[in-house]
Amino acid sequence: MSSEPWGRVDEAGTVYVRTADGERVVGSWQAGSPEEALAYFERKYDGLVVEIDLLERRLRTTDLSAKDASTAIDHLREQVAQAHAVGDLEALAGRLERLAGEVASLREERRAARARQSEEARAAKEALVAEAEELASSEQWRVAGDRLRALVDTWKGLPRLDRKTDDELWHRFSQARSAFSKRRKSHFASLDSQREESRRRKEKLIAEAEALSDSTDWGPTAARYRELMRDWKAAGRAQREAEEGLWTRFRAAQDVFFSARGAAFAERDAEHRDNLARKELLAAEAEKLLPVTDVRAARAALRSIGERWETIGHVPRDSRAAIEGRIHAVERAVAEAEEAEWRRTNPEARARAAGLTGQLQDAVDRLREQVERARAQGNEAKASKLESELAGRQALLDQALKGLQEFGG
Repeated sequence: MSSEPWGRVDEAGTVYVRTADGERVVGSWQAGSPEEALAYFERKYDGLVVEIDLLERRLRTTDLSAKDASTAIDHLREQVAQAHAVGDLEALAGRLERLAGEVASLREERRAARARQSEEARAAKEALVAEAEELASSEQWRVAGDRLRALVDTWKGLPRLDRKTDDELWHRFSQARSAFSKRRKSHFASLDSQREESRRRKEKLIAEAEALSDSTDWGPTAARYRELMRDWKAAGRAQREAEEGLWTRFRAAQDVFFSARGAAFAERDAEHRDNLARKELLAAEAEKLLPVTDVRAARAALRSIGERWETIGHVPRDSRAAIEGRIHAVERAVAEAEEAEWRRTNPEARARAAGLTGQLQDAVDRLREQVERARAQGNEAKASKLESELAGRQALLDQALKGLQEFGG
């Protein structure tokens, strides 16, 4: 008979394993020695150890599910309980029990993790719903639309909740997106209508601009083009694909008119500059009449200059005041000379001047006699008063004599 700590072989070749409940037959051995028999059944025990080692490693190093781990443990328990092996089977059973405890802890941990994950997912989806509902009323169409698409991608990356909760949140999320899409569609439909109306208004403005493009009524037409430009800006934008073409046509019509006007103005300005040069020659000719020595000849020469002046036409606006000022100065000088000549040669005026001078001379002579008489009488106060009156009359006489001299007498 052969014996080891965990088993033995009797004389008949029966192999036993020792357990806490006593010995149990695990097999018989007839082909070799008892030592070989124990070694054979011990290798079966080592096989169970290897399987348990593998299960422990899988449980601790992989994502083996608790359900699969429990199934494997139950299978190994059955194997250990019925094992035809020699070894410390109670130790193996203990290891399996400890593994079962680990699996139970793992199951609770994973259940708690799933609960936390579900709560986090629920909170995340509620936040997505709240943001989507806020975006539903936005008028930042592109930004809000891009953000809603990003929210959908985020939603798809989150774990599903229980069906009822997930469906309710998804329904709110979808309603918010639909509300935004409906408002955006309505907005752009309205915008398209407005742009179509803008296109029609601009077509009318173009038609008028093109009709005016060959006008030569420069001032009123230019003013009307300014009004058309204000109307164009007030009309709003047409569709993007039409706007550039409309503007090109509108601008082209204006360019035709303003180019023609510019050419006409350039021709006119050249003519005005030539007119100015001709009038400057006439002004210089007129200025040679000064000072006026022969009124009649000066008037005749100035009349000839004026007739030629009137035939010349307009000069540049910024030069008009200066050139006209020169000729007007000569006209005033000739007119003043004529007035002076008339005064000298007018008999009635000469007679009136002579009469006034005689009256003043008589008054001065009388006052001078009165002064002498008062002084002879010793009345100095009266003499002083009369002398003051005399001085005033003498001043008037001097002025009258000067005027009389202008008549040549």
